[in-house]
Amino acid sequence: MVGSTLRRLLAIACVGAIGAVAAPTATAAPVQDSFFEYSGAAALADLEPGAVLATRTVPYHVVNVPTPLQAIQILYRSTDSQGRPAANVTSVLRPPNAQPDKVVAYQSAYDSLNPDDSPSRAIAGDTPLLELTPSGRNVAVGGVVASAEAAVLAPLLLLGYTVVVADTQGPTANFAAGPEYGQMTLDSLRASQRVPETGIGQNAEIGLIGYSGGAIATNWASILAPSYAPDINDNLIGAAQGGLLVDPAKNLRYIEGSIGWAGVAGMAIIGLGRAYDIDFTPYYNDRGRDLFAHVDDASILNVLFQYPGLRWSDVVVPEYADPNSVPEFVDVVNKINMGQAPIPTIPMFVAQASNGILEGTLPGPMGTGPGDGVMVAGDVRTLMNKYCDAGLSIQYDEYNTISHTVGAALWLPGALAWLTDRFADRPAPSNCGRIAPGNSLAPQEHSPR
Repeated sequence: MVGSTLRRLLAIACVGAIGAVAAPTATAAPVQDSFFEYSGAAALADLEPGAVLATRTVPYHVVNVPTPLQAIQILYRSTDSQGRPAANVTSVLRPPNAQPDKVVAYQSAYDSLNPDDSPSRAIAGDTPLLELTPSGRNVAVGGVVASAEAAVLAPLLLLGYTVVVADTQGPTANFAAGPEYGQMTLDSLRASQRVPETGIGQNAEIGLIGYSGGAIATNWASILAPSYAPDINDNLIGAAQGGLLVDPAKNLRYIEGSIGWAGVAGMAIIGLGRAYDIDFTPYYNDRGRDLFAHVDDASILNVLFQYPGLRWSDVVVPEYADPNSVPEFVDVVNKINMGQAPIPTIPMFVAQASNGILEGTLPGPMGTGPGDGVMVAGDVRTLMNKYCDAGLSIQYDEYNTISHTVGAALWLPGALAWLTDRFADRPAPSNCGRIAPGNSLAPQEHSPR
C-alpha cells in the first residue's frame, strides 16, 4: 500500500511535469487563498515564534493533480529578517508507515520572488502553473519546481520519515535573505510539534536536508538554532546539504558576465532589498530600472540563460560600478555572510560541485576561484574547515568534474544515506583535516566612489 501510493505520486510528477511544459500560457490572477492570511484577534507580535495560527488537511498535489497522500498545512507565527513577526505556512507529509519521532525538514529550492511559487501553494494545488505572473512579465513555475522535488520526497517518505516542507522564503518570497530562511524553517518545526495530527512529538529526532536554495535554508537553520530555537536544536541530528551559498558578495563577482547564472544576481538584489527595506533604485541606470522591474516577481527559471554576459556595472550609474561603493550593499551582504555567522552544533554532510564551466561560468577573479556555476567552492571549503576547527563532524565531498545542476543528482543518494545513518545512531563520518583550504570569508569593506 505504501509503495503503491508513493509510486503513483512519482508517476503523476513525471507525467504532469511533461504535460505542463507543453501547456499554453495565460495571465494568472494572484492566488486567492484565505488560509495564507492571518486574521486572528491576537496581534502576531504577542504570540511566540512557532505559535499555530490555523491548520487544514489537503491532498498532496503534484502539478495541481491530487495524490492519495494527505498534507497537513499549518499557518504559524515566525520572524522576518528584521525581527518583525510574520505569518508563514508549512506542510507536513506523514506517510502511512511513519516511524515514531523521525522527522526530515526538507528545504525546497523553489528560488522565486513570487509567493505563488511557494511549495505550500503547490502542495495545496492552487499555484498558477506555466501562466504569466500578475505583472505579465514572467511565468509562474512553482508547480513545476515542487513537482520535480516529489522525486526527492518520495524516498524519504518510503523510509517512513515524516517530512516538513516550509515556505522558507517567507510570505513575501524574500529570495536570498538567508537568516529569514533559517527562522522560517525552525519555526515551522516548532509549529509542527504543536499540531497533534502530525504525530511529531516534542522529542522527535530531526534531520535537515536541502540543495542550492534549500541549502541556504538548511545551513542558516543550523546556524541559528542554538540561539533562536534551542528547543529545536536539542533534537537536530544533522544536516545534509549541497550547492551552498556562503559569501554572497563573492558569488556576485563569480557569476557576473556568465552565460547562464548572471541574472540571478538581479533577483538577489531585489530579494535582499525587500527583506531589509533597502531602496537600491537610486543606483540604477535606465537598463537597471528596466531589468529589476522585469524580474520583480520572477522565478529562477525565468532568468537562467536569459541575461548572458550581464554585469553589475551594466545596470548601475557609472559612479557605482564597484558594488562595494554602495553602502547598503556592503551592509546587507555582511549580514548574510555565513563565514561571519555563529557556528552550528550538529554534524553535516556537504557536497559541492566545482566545474561551473559546464554551465557557462568561468573561474572567478582572484579571491573567488572555481565554483559550480553559481556557488563558489572555495567559500564552502573555508566554511567547512571553520566548522571542523570548532569540533563538528563534517563529511565534505567536492565534485571537480560536474556543475551545479548535475551535482544535485550526485549529492542526493549520499545525502539520503548519510541521514539514514544519523537516524540509526551510527557515528557521523568526518574527513576534517583533508579538506583543502579555501577563500577568505572576511567582511566586505565599503569602497569610496
